[in-house]
Amino acid sequence: MRAKKAKTPGTTKTSSAKRFTHGLPYVLPMWHPWKALREASEIELIWTENLPDGILGATNGKQIWLSLKQLQVERRCTLTHELVHIERGHNGCQPTAVEKQVCAEAARRLITIDQLRAWLPWALSMEELADCLWVDEATLKTRMENLTAEELQELSIVLSD
Repeated sequence: MRAKKAKTPGTTKTSSAKRFTHGLPYVLPMWHPWKALREASEIELIWTENLPDGILGATNGKQIWLSLKQLQVERRCTLTHELVHIERGHNGCQPTAVEKQVCAEAARRLITIDQLRAWLPWALSMEELADCLWVDEATLKTRMENLTAEELQELSIVLSD
């Protein structure tokens, strides 16, 4: 189950994605949860307004419920999260430790180290970086919190250049 995180107030006038359109982000591989769902034909997707407040998605292992109240970027993140649950054989609510593992794996799929390496130097804020990576800020935060030591070193080199 994926819960909605509170949004951080702030605005970005011009995103890096709009400023830098020289092709770099478009050649990087990107995880496509909708393609993964299509390939898993045994999984039924149900759009609903009946999830509890703050819950964006849920699964019973065979069906995925997604809230109709989400933005497209949230749908992408939530669907990936629920697909990871199904891959791991989960159905229903999971303990907090399991949810954290699922969040970390979903973030890892949605945000590759190559994408971070490409966009991190150009983004002016975490909000803008999330926008460039086509994820919500909660997913970006999770990815950043779960970087390996090797990934941290790689990004520190990129930022020091």
